[in-house]
Amino acid sequence: MTFQAPKGVPEYLPPRSATFLAVRTAFATMALNSGYSYIEVPVFEDTELYARGVGESTDVVTKEMYTFADRGGRSMTLRPEFTAGVMRSTLEHGLHNGQLPVKLWTTGPAFRYERPQAGRYRQLQQFNVEAIGTEDPAVDAETIAIAWSGYQALGLTRVRLLLNTLGCKQCRPAYRAALQDFLRALDLDEATRARIEINPLRVLDDKRPEVQAQVADAPLITDHLCASCKAHHDRVRTLLEDLGVPWEDTPRLVRGLDYYTRTTYEFDHPLLGAQSGIGGGGRYDGLSEDIGGPSLPGVGFAVGVDRIILAVEAEDLAREVPPRVAVYGVPLGEEAARRLFKLVHELRAAGVAADMAFDGKGLKGAMKGADRSGAVYAVILGERDLAAGSAQVKHMESGEQTAVPLGELVGTLAGRLAG
Repeated sequence: MTFQAPKGVPEYLPPRSATFLAVRTAFATMALNSGYSYIEVPVFEDTELYARGVGESTDVVTKEMYTFADRGGRSMTLRPEFTAGVMRSTLEHGLHNGQLPVKLWTTGPAFRYERPQAGRYRQLQQFNVEAIGTEDPAVDAETIAIAWSGYQALGLTRVRLLLNTLGCKQCRPAYRAALQDFLRALDLDEATRARIEINPLRVLDDKRPEVQAQVADAPLITDHLCASCKAHHDRVRTLLEDLGVPWEDTPRLVRGLDYYTRTTYEFDHPLLGAQSGIGGGGRYDGLSEDIGGPSLPGVGFAVGVDRIILAVEAEDLAREVPPRVAVYGVPLGEEAARRLFKLVHELRAAGVAADMAFDGKGLKGAMKGADRSGAVYAVILGERDLAAGSAQVKHMESGEQTAVPLGELVGTLAGRLAG
């Protein structure tokens, strides 16, 4: 029997894995440079956390979660997203009792039972940034700018920022009522009509063309904003303009999770077709209270690493596999292999990436390995070299070869590579 990866679970192998690492590194660098600290949260949580935090009316909760009973009979769920877990961890460990905002980033897999297709997977890779404990619109703009800078660092030029606001608990009820009145008059299926009563914003997020056509004239939240929400939204847009981050006002934009309030946005890449959303986020000022915590505002984003890789490839920006090592050892004989094995580890301890040939390969086969490794130098050690107390150091590109005393080998190679 030959095993295969589960359906809908992508794997990233060389050379494509180089792009995977480049995407995560680009966003991690921007987060770290902005004062965000790394947090590692569980891959599974109490199911109720997602039901209450993400929203029981969402497709994520009703259709897509991987839920199971553990051996103690507790209902657990593989995380479908990160924000609820990050907020739970913040509250549990009292991070919000220190300096605010609590600025965190994390990355890893999330799990949703989707119909697998390009860019839509059952194990999806995300990168998240969360700022908890502030209502300042400058932090909304900061998180957007971190994501935007990540895309720019990867060289992407076709990314669009779609921006909206969903109002707050003061002004949203009036909009909700107006939207429900509008939606109830439409010719919608029973499941969608039931959603109108639970969370009418979810109907606006329905991607079916026949639904989108009917809601084209739906009331706009921007016509129902309170003065505070309008000022907040205007401030976010002004700050983005100051940073040179272009946005497109998208007054019908909603997100697929219930916890969003005020600032809401998506990053879109037009070359990806139906799966063009490569990231998004917004403010979730009521999430802490929804999961039993104090009033604690928050804002953040999640970007889809899988889809960003597709965008990078669509713009022909895929990364090449970097050289594995800088030095490659070529031992000729058992005693030479023993001595070179020790020297390779000494090189690694000195900060030099090093590898060597194994299985007693001859000179020709071992040099092929040196060439494939991308090494700058090959270190050739045979019986005559051992007797002379030196090794042959060959520059792989020029072919120049010199003898270096074994006691000086690590320092010489480290110096040459540093220079």
